[in-house]
Amino acid sequence: MAEALVSVQMIPKTLNGEDSIPYVDEAIAVIDQSGVNYHVGPLETTMEGELSELFAVIEKMNQRMHQLNCPSVISQVKIYSRQDRKASMTELTKKYR
Repeated sequence: MAEALVSVQMIPKTLNGEDSIPYVDEAIAVIDQSGVNYHVGPLETTMEGELSELFAVIEKMNQRMHQLNCPSVISQVKIYSRQDRKASMTELTKKYR
């Protein structure tokens, strides 16, 4: 499949009701370490790449949350792909830049 855009919002449940932002930071670190192109937004992070690779990153993000002892995590995912060419964050947002 051609390159796709995948936006993900991680909502980790913490053991004692701690602030979830440090956990979200860890999830974003997983994306950073993956080497895919990404953009952090205020409510979600968008990644650009091969769909199977991006799904693998999301799986690692969820695994990281469990390594940090989150009893549960919700991953809200949005996918954008095109049949005729690769999906691009730059292309989709260029009129706003």
